[in-house]
Amino acid sequence: MDADETELLARCRQGDAEAWDELFNLHYAATARFVFHLGHDFTRDDVEEICQETFLAVVKHLPSFHGDSRFQTWLFRIAANKARDFRERQRAAKRGGGRMSLSLQAEDPETGLTLDPPSPAPGPDDALMNAQDLALVGQALDQLGEPCREVIELRYFADLSYEEIANAMKLNVKTVSSRLSKCLDQLETIARAIFSREKISPIPVQ
Repeated sequence: MDADETELLARCRQGDAEAWDELFNLHYAATARFVFHLGHDFTRDDVEEICQETFLAVVKHLPSFHGDSRFQTWLFRIAANKARDFRERQRAAKRGGGRMSLSLQAEDPETGLTLDPPSPAPGPDDALMNAQDLALVGQALDQLGEPCREVIELRYFADLSYEEIANAMKLNVKTVSSRLSKCLDQLETIARAIFSREKISPIPVQ
């Protein structure tokens, strides 16, 4: 963490309103872009809601951030958690058939998330950002376990280096590399099955 950021965070901890404004202005746009990529069907209002929840959590929990990683790394992990929480509320509302009730005071997330993985043709790294197939890709990511979803989102949506991911997840770099490779293989296998099922129409029986 550089000296300027350390000073800014120190001012925020002291309750400096101008420092908070500066922190939000520095990171809000990047956080919104990150959140947008986490959900294939998030609207602008959805992203705004998730970002508001994210920064409320930052205000509440900044004392627990000790600078072990970049502030943005920590921020993006909170945003990913809030996106999962938001997605779970969407699903619960659909299951109940009622309208969704969203709260700016939402606490810790539960589960649920949609990301952006590969098509079956090239290797998973090359295809991760294939926007045309985001809906199907979201289904594939939903079938991955939490450790895989987290390492993929930090690498491909937060655009963090292996070293930054290692710091964020309290792992060594070799473990991050190995986990990411295995998770991408799992994701590709799941995505191939989903893409084939959705894109190959059965021949009608005569």
